[in-house]
Amino acid sequence: MTEITTSDAPIYNRLLAALPAGEYRNLFPKLEQIPLIYGENIYKYNEIISDVYFPDSGIISMLASVGNSSTLEVGIIGREGIVGLPVFLGVKISNNEAIVQGEGSAKRMKAEDFLIECGNGGTLPRILNRFTHSLLTQISQSAVCYRFHLIEARLARWLLMTSDRMETGEFPITQEFLSNMLGVRREAVNKSAVILQQENLITYSRGNITITNRRGLEMKACQCYAIIKAEAASFTV
Repeated sequence: MTEITTSDAPIYNRLLAALPAGEYRNLFPKLEQIPLIYGENIYKYNEIISDVYFPDSGIISMLASVGNSSTLEVGIIGREGIVGLPVFLGVKISNNEAIVQGEGSAKRMKAEDFLIECGNGGTLPRILNRFTHSLLTQISQSAVCYRFHLIEARLARWLLMTSDRMETGEFPITQEFLSNMLGVRREAVNKSAVILQQENLITYSRGNITITNRRGLEMKACQCYAIIKAEAASFTV
């Protein structure tokens, strides 16, 4: 366990930062600082969610099972949110998988401690309700995107959302990972990435993507990105 030395240290997670100072100090002893390692499973499908995570940096992808061997990303969470939200909603067993998509760090809390804090009559439940709405907007808009939009527009949206949460235009990603994120074959991912690269919007080589023209990529992305971004911008706690 990595201890957090003081409750007066900077708070990078947006939900924790929104708590009144007194509430955060009460929560603080139950938080454990941990690294988020690329490709690591936070929790798996049909397993008990034993901990919740407040990312300080990096990204965690929520994946839904599609058949026996395939997955599809249904949401991504960075320092604006919490991973393990079903616990707050009264669900103990995960119906999806959570995997670290971008390296960073998080504050981890035991699920039972988290539920006690949620029942203390403080601000935390209201903050979590607001985040729930924001995440539902992302999930529902992503569902529309998967159904109606071209793969390269979906890829552009995904890259922009990842960049927003990683706060960088460069990050490692493999074709296999992108295939799971977008719900298409690797050949389709490669073709779409080549199109974006030929239009000088990104560079893609050796498992790394760099956004070279963000404005152009925003124009290439579908309207879903603008809707999700606007919801995130209006997210006040």
